[in-house]
Amino acid sequence: MVKFFIPRRRKSVAGEIVLITGAGHGIGRQTAYEIAKRQSRLVLWYINKHGVEETAAGCRKLGVAAHAIVVDYSNREEICSSVNHVKKEVGDVIIVVNNAGTVYPADLLSTKDEEITKTFEVNILGHFWITKALLPSMMERNHGHIVIVASVCGHKVIAYLIPYCSSKFAAVGFHRGLESELEALGKTGIKISCLCPVFVNTGFTKNPNEVAKSLIDGILTNKKMIFVPSYLNIFLMLQKFLPERFLAIVNRMQNIQFKGVIGHKVKMK
Repeated sequence: MVKFFIPRRRKSVAGEIVLITGAGHGIGRQTAYEIAKRQSRLVLWYINKHGVEETAAGCRKLGVAAHAIVVDYSNREEICSSVNHVKKEVGDVIIVVNNAGTVYPADLLSTKDEEITKTFEVNILGHFWITKALLPSMMERNHGHIVIVASVCGHKVIAYLIPYCSSKFAAVGFHRGLESELEALGKTGIKISCLCPVFVNTGFTKNPNEVAKSLIDGILTNKKMIFVPSYLNIFLMLQKFLPERFLAIVNRMQNIQFKGVIGHKVKMK
């Protein structure tokens, strides 16, 4: 109740080096723009050169330095070498937004083995590799902020998205485990946030501007779990107590639609 009526203190990120993965479109791009407005120094990663350079150009128009780097977030060696390049050419990263993600909507039997592997490489293993590469310098200073972009699918499953939901459950677990471990080590100056936006028909989010603004607010106030929209937190708490039959009705009312491969045919689900 106190936190509801008294605004949280907001920190400054001006001059900080911020690394954003998946920065070539959607949430990643909009987050880069919001961070740029706060005069941070940006390092932008994306698998596509055109997309990341376009984002970097938009950030530079806002008056900040932005470094565009093409990185395959499913490749551990490429992640590690890119982190070393950033440390050498730009400096130590203070804030990292692990936003890169992928999704292959399909029923389990129609999902290709390589798609399952790629989902886990990008959606969770990439978080491990980049965090292990960046964390030592943060721990030396006891200062930094790690953002894990998960999904409401990390708390609640959706049919025909088994690999995606599983990887996002793992991402939420990574967030909680990392937070607990840093606290046990006494490194409480390193903040951990987990962003959980709702899943929509594109496989990602319908309103990246809204999500990015909520994320920035969460970073500036050191919020641990960020749900977009915020009422999702209440629903997820209530579902622990509500009857399964009622929850099934609510799920049908949500009318979540996306293109997926069902029985080797593309259908709308």
